[in-house]
Amino acid sequence: QVQLVESGGGLVQAGGSLRLSCAASGTIGSINYMAWYRQGPGPQRELVAAMTSGGSTNYADSVKGRFSISRDNAKNTVALQMNSLKPEDTGVYYCLARADGYRYWGQGTQVTVSS
Repeated sequence: QVQLVESGGGLVQAGGSLRLSCAASGTIGSINYMAWYRQGPGPQRELVAAMTSGGSTNYADSVKGRFSISRDNAKNTVALQMNSLKPEDTGVYYCLARADGYRYWGQGTQVTVSS
């Protein structure tokens, strides 16, 4: 079992920055993939950024060059640095971890970007 807790969301003006953090606990040694998703006004969560245990990353086209995902193994956290935020980045951001073939989700943190 893996437990995830996100933090760092809030209200920011367009052009500003936020840093989200996801703290993992439980059987974290089995985690081989972590990612950030967001839920906007549409029905589906979209992948924002992901990182494998080997350090490979990928990003949604809409955030490339603005967002950066990183992992601190010593602190068992994964962060999402979001710069040059746009109103369309607004949504609930969820942390995902994949371990032993299972997916684990955090509770989400709200990010609101005002124009």
